[in-house]
Amino acid sequence: MRTLPIYQVDAFASDVFRGNPAAVMPLEDWLPDGVLQSLAAENNLSETAFLVPEGENSAADFHIRWFAPGAEVPLCGHATLASAWVLFNRLGWEGDRIRFRSLRGELGVTRRSDGSLELDFPALSIEPVAIPELLRKALPETRDLVFEVPHDTNYLVVLDNAEAVRRASPDLGVLRALGNQGVIITAPGDDCDFVSRYFAPGIGIDEDPVTGSIHSALTPYWSARLDRNPLFARQLSARGGELRCEHRGDRVGIAGKAAFYMAGEVEIP
Repeated sequence: MRTLPIYQVDAFASDVFRGNPAAVMPLEDWLPDGVLQSLAAENNLSETAFLVPEGENSAADFHIRWFAPGAEVPLCGHATLASAWVLFNRLGWEGDRIRFRSLRGELGVTRRSDGSLELDFPALSIEPVAIPELLRKALPETRDLVFEVPHDTNYLVVLDNAEAVRRASPDLGVLRALGNQGVIITAPGDDCDFVSRYFAPGIGIDEDPVTGSIHSALTPYWSARLDRNPLFARQLSARGGELRCEHRGDRVGIAGKAAFYMAGEVEIP
């Protein structure tokens, strides 16, 4: 049997039982993809992050990959923030910045003086598209025009106000038929700059509690629309989460806190 460490951290929250729980599994070397996927399915959280140290000549400190219960995902914010928290607070990482190599290129996490961690992520563009019939059926509030995030397999639906986002109840069975395509709904905030919720049942995430990666697209959109920067955002899931966002050209800063929940060991053959 092989024994592996595992940590669980609630990201984008100051206290446990809020924010988005992520599993973090530091590895010495990569396991087969099927094993990584099975571990993520067994953990049954929105994402499990796996980390392997990079070599001395690499521009990054760690290679990071993220798996939802049903598939590997190309970009994940909350599990990256959770991974950095584990490295800083449980594994003795020195310094205030960690560099990760990922499917979306180099990512960074910086420890800030207020105790929060800031993700350095790519800014993602959006493109207007005609509404897919499945999306119209699943979310009748959707208007005739929606956006697509072409580099992150998501649709973006803008609603009128925060209450509309809060009350939305999409048909998850219909959304599941979209496969790996997730759906972001967003609106101006009433006690913040903007709000959002995120659904991706096709990869095993009915509703994600707090989704850092979607703010790679939401931050540029709302910064331009509100003519404001930086921005304070809330994700209106049942657990809730808070994010401080800043548009920086082709990059975005996404900051939040994290709360430690547990550490343990996993045994696999």
